[in-house]
Amino acid sequence: MMMTLTFRQVCICVLLATIFWGLATLFIRFVPDSFTDPIWGTMGFIMALPVGFLCVWLICRLAHLSPEQSLAGCFVVIADSMLMDGIALRWFPALYAADDHVARLGAAWLLWGYGASAWIGLMSATFRQRMASSGAHAGG
Repeated sequence: MMMTLTFRQVCICVLLATIFWGLATLFIRFVPDSFTDPIWGTMGFIMALPVGFLCVWLICRLAHLSPEQSLAGCFVVIADSMLMDGIALRWFPALYAADDHVARLGAAWLLWGYGASAWIGLMSATFRQRMASSGAHAGG
């Protein structure tokens, strides 16, 4: 069962989405070699996984999400971040990079990170709900 979010929780999730998106945008903008270099580019995709776990944990922790709310909270953050990326990539691509190739590789990294984070959020929500229904502490 999924519970709705309070207004405060939605605001926290929107703020986190903006912060996460801003940090990712700054990373693409100021560390373009990490996308064009084959080794660092691959490492960026791999490192998106632990970063995704950290972000999901932060979302649940900072927004004070119950296990039943965690999927909705993660969805708000992912959806808002993707909306910001869509706007930026369409109308303000120079935010990411002056070079279209870097912007494209950065966008691929962002899409991968969103997808990975969505799966991590789903697995985390399922785990937290199972732990809560069994009476164990689920953390977050």
